[in-house]
Amino acid sequence: MNIALWVVQGLLAVAFLGAGMLKLVKQRTWIAAQPQLGWAGDFSDGQVKGIGVAEVLGALGLVLPWGLGIDPVLTPIAAVGLAIVMAGAVATHRRRGESIVPPALLGVLCMVVAVSRFMQLSGTGR
Repeated sequence: MNIALWVVQGLLAVAFLGAGMLKLVKQRTWIAAQPQLGWAGDFSDGQVKGIGVAEVLGALGLVLPWGLGIDPVLTPIAAVGLAIVMAGAVATHRRRGESIVPPALLGVLCMVVAVSRFMQLSGTGR
């Protein structure tokens, strides 16, 4: 189970790090002009950058605390935070009449990591 969780955490970290960095380095207008990223036009520059910061910090939180053994409770907390970000993404895509499947799937995977790691911390899961 631990190896599977690490695989999921690693894949989620790569996805969120990439998505977050894109939001931090590119202009909102450029992002909004891309297919599948038109949602950015509904938000301010600061909001898009804020989402990017949350995704980058969440990506780091998915792997570093648990991997380094330094305050490992931060890993499931980061996963919950990213699930909340994805709940917002689901709401935004639904409002725009777009597919909610990608953010919903990412959110569910984040919650799997959160629940599993919280269980391991409490000693009920191995």
